[in-house]
Amino acid sequence: MRITKIETHVVGTPWRNLTFVTVHTDEGLTGVGETRMLGHTDALLGYLAEAERRHIVGSDPFDREDLVHRMKYGDFGRAGEIVMSGIACIEMACWDIVGKALGQPVWRLLGGRVRDRVKAYANGWYTVHRSPDEFHAAAKKVVERGYRALKLDPFGAGRMELDHEETMRSIALVEAVRDAIGPDCELLVEMHGRFSPATAIRLAELLEPYAPSWLEEPVPPENLKALAKVSAHTGLPIATGERIHDRFEFRELFERQAADIVQPDVGHFGGIAEVRKLAATAETHYVQVAPHNVGGPVLTAATLQLGACVPNFKILEHFNDFADAPIKKVAAGAPEVVDGYFALPERPGLGVELDLDAVAEFPRQNADFDLFAEDWHLRRGTGPDSRKARS
Repeated sequence: MRITKIETHVVGTPWRNLTFVTVHTDEGLTGVGETRMLGHTDALLGYLAEAERRHIVGSDPFDREDLVHRMKYGDFGRAGEIVMSGIACIEMACWDIVGKALGQPVWRLLGGRVRDRVKAYANGWYTVHRSPDEFHAAAKKVVERGYRALKLDPFGAGRMELDHEETMRSIALVEAVRDAIGPDCELLVEMHGRFSPATAIRLAELLEPYAPSWLEEPVPPENLKALAKVSAHTGLPIATGERIHDRFEFRELFERQAADIVQPDVGHFGGIAEVRKLAATAETHYVQVAPHNVGGPVLTAATLQLGACVPNFKILEHFNDFADAPIKKVAAGAPEVVDGYFALPERPGLGVELDLDAVAEFPRQNADFDLFAEDWHLRRGTGPDSRKARS
């Protein structure tokens, strides 16, 4: 079996564009991959067009290790977010093809199940005014939908530090959410790499009464000593890793014991097998894996395969019940959360099929999204199309 061509399709929403890649073979089987790029969609499409000629066409989709190695190292330049995201789309599409060829879901080919279902947490649900009452009401809707875990970034446009008024406002939002969901649901707090170590440590102390299951990316990702400082000064679990694109870059993080949960994004990390390898290394350091997942139904389906078979897999992020829910229709068989959990996929491959008619309903947009802009949490974007929609 050989790859004959790839096709790319961009699905647009006001705050994110999702890139889907279909891989075709000479035996008629096709596979699909997906990633979500912030501000670099054209760069990704350009890379894939070059990689198609240089590396992809003529490759055997069963020989994924060889293909990934050539795409990562064959151009000599060091692979970053663009290259690793392009590799991820092709790699997961190859897994989809292999699973279909063998009549098995991907998780069976990765070692088989270690659990019967995968816990989910909701994100993208708090597109409301930053007041305790509105966050309380929005959080209630999440648990009414059946979720037993949710995540929020309550810190507005905070950067490096928060003044006293914004600090109290942010903590009040967390207090309101904890009250809404009760003591038995997991509450995850996102910081988006906003803060200095001193600020993150101070906020961690204020958050302790609300028992968050983790603090995510409390400081910018470039300085692991800063992250280790925060970790050493709080008893709350620390999560990080969505902006690390190569498993080799996790070595120092593990050595410093700077995090308790790692969050690779399958769509930015070179694909399914790369995350599986990272998870095995994390396991030797007693670290859990909770992949970052801000994509659509194909990326969710790909990440779910890992949830089935990775022993130290903690929980799977899910946006598409609250943010841009209609985009689930672009893939037949899209995974659904029932009573807070995903069932294990049973269909061959990734278990989803791209619907090009549905894709056409969501044309690409100028989805400029800035996490340090005021009211970013409304997820309306900041580009011309988004401003038009708000006026």
